[in-house]
Amino acid sequence: MRKALVAGNWKMNGSLAANRELLSALSGAIRGSDAVAVAVCPPAVYLPEVVAQLQATAIAVGGQDCSDEKAGAFTGEIAADMLREIGCQYVIVGHSERRARQREDSAWVARKFIAAQSAGLVPILCVGEQLEDREAGRTEAVVAEQLDAVLDAAGVDAFDRAVVAYEPVWAIGTGLTASPEQAAEAHAFIRNRVAERNSQVAEALRILYGGSVKADNAAGLFALPDIDGGLIGGASLDADSFIGIVNAAAARVHK
Repeated sequence: MRKALVAGNWKMNGSLAANRELLSALSGAIRGSDAVAVAVCPPAVYLPEVVAQLQATAIAVGGQDCSDEKAGAFTGEIAADMLREIGCQYVIVGHSERRARQREDSAWVARKFIAAQSAGLVPILCVGEQLEDREAGRTEAVVAEQLDAVLDAAGVDAFDRAVVAYEPVWAIGTGLTASPEQAAEAHAFIRNRVAERNSQVAEALRILYGGSVKADNAAGLFALPDIDGGLIGGASLDADSFIGIVNAAAARVHK
């Protein structure tokens, strides 16, 4: 069975006091498990303190983004090596908000994916369609373009050391969630797309769902054959909700 992953993307939220309270609750409730891995991805300014607070716990830490460059005159950027040096294990690349707001195209995301792996980080590669794409029947074409850019640049074997997160953009922060059928179809498409290049890599690849996952809908989503956990937004800021989602991932029984 693929080990599930539940990763909390805090986005631009948090404070020193709020972070300590949240992490204290999470670390008190979340223990090491063969069934599910857990990570949190706070804003960059809080990473050192979060890493320190989570030492000797079962919760890993990730960055929300990294540069595709190793060092240099790139004001405001953070290199993957820097994230790794302070104790990060994961980094999100290609999140829909950055694709839209920072105009990150798929080639740029692929370079970040490669930079993350070169630094020893596990990239969480986000792919997904806008509402107009789904309504026009372009979901698979959009996801294929985003996925293929990384497959072509990094090679399929790189996905042995990566995670993919499918995020229907229209279901992020809107309260909407893809139906079980929609989620299952998208995840199966991603796995099959990778399998066209290497079936063994595809079978082992963890594919997360990221679109308004909450404690009350997590179990149904995680029961689907190709969903291996979640990239959690707003619910990751509430200890009870996040713990409920982690428990739902740990209880799943499919491969």
